Amino acid sequence: MRPVRTLAEALGAGALVLDGGLSNQLEAQGCDLSDALWSARLLADGPEQIEAAHAAYVRAGARVLITSSYQATFEGFARRGVGREEAARLLARSVELARAAAAGAGEEVWVAGSVGPYGAMLADGSEYRGRYGLSVRELEAFHRPRIEALVAAEPDVLALETVPDVVEAEALLRAVEGCGVPVWLSYTVEGGRTRAGQDLAEAFAVAGGNDGVVAVGVNCCDPAEAGPAAELAVAVTGKPAVVYPNSGERWDARARGWRGDSALDPARAADWAASGARLIGGCCRVGPTTIAALGSSLVAGGDGR
Repeated sequence: MRPVRTLAEALGAGALVLDGGLSNQLEAQGCDLSDALWSARLLADGPEQIEAAHAAYVRAGARVLITSSYQATFEGFARRGVGREEAARLLARSVELARAAAAGAGEEVWVAGSVGPYGAMLADGSEYRGRYGLSVRELEAFHRPRIEALVAAEPDVLALETVPDVVEAEALLRAVEGCGVPVWLSYTVEGGRTRAGQDLAEAFAVAGGNDGVVAVGVNCCDPAEAGPAAELAVAVTGKPAVVYPNSGERWDARARGWRGDSALDPARAADWAASGARLIGGCCRVGPTTIAALGSSLVAGGDGR
């Protein structure tokens, strides 16, 4: 059901379970995601599949759904011959599909409009490197139109996610100024630093004094990074942390495939909550079964609802 509380109010009462990887659930449903638009292609070609994927996570206990707009940009759609008006409609559809999937839930379900990094539009793995050679002003200009289109569809929060470096974080925070929708900021990290190699404490600090930011943390990273990052994010910003790591497998951008084995132990969710995480879920290769197990871990630890 549609939430009656703001997300910030809910986080003040305890941890919420995020959904998992949308792409792997879509693939499990038989969808072909080989296109450069990835799951965003289905906003036009298979919206019912996106709604079904969201619904699978609701049934698994997710109370925050992240929209399918991660790789949806005006530039990316333009390469497919989709004009700006239609692209804006498809971005709005991403929010509507998540909202529709949440409608049948007996508990509040929040919808987070996904704002992926510039590198996601390039579809070459650049979000795992950052340092695009663009200025804060240039990145802000890139992100702002998509943010405006998502905000018009009235999500409960914007997920500024998989951010690889501080420059892009600063651009995103500028782009959402005055938008009227709260945000969370989530870096993708490796070895306790941003993917661009920057100090993580300094990266978190850019959101510390921003009242529009309701949570800060990490996603699309190794599960071992989640707990330490959550603790650091809380210490630096005084805000709740958000963590939703990958399964532990690694993305091979050249081969467009995953390598390695899963290393995500759902029992760690209670530890992440103890470190200050209040939004807890999974990213790539984390499906509904694991999300349900994460939720069970939180309940067992006295943190989940």
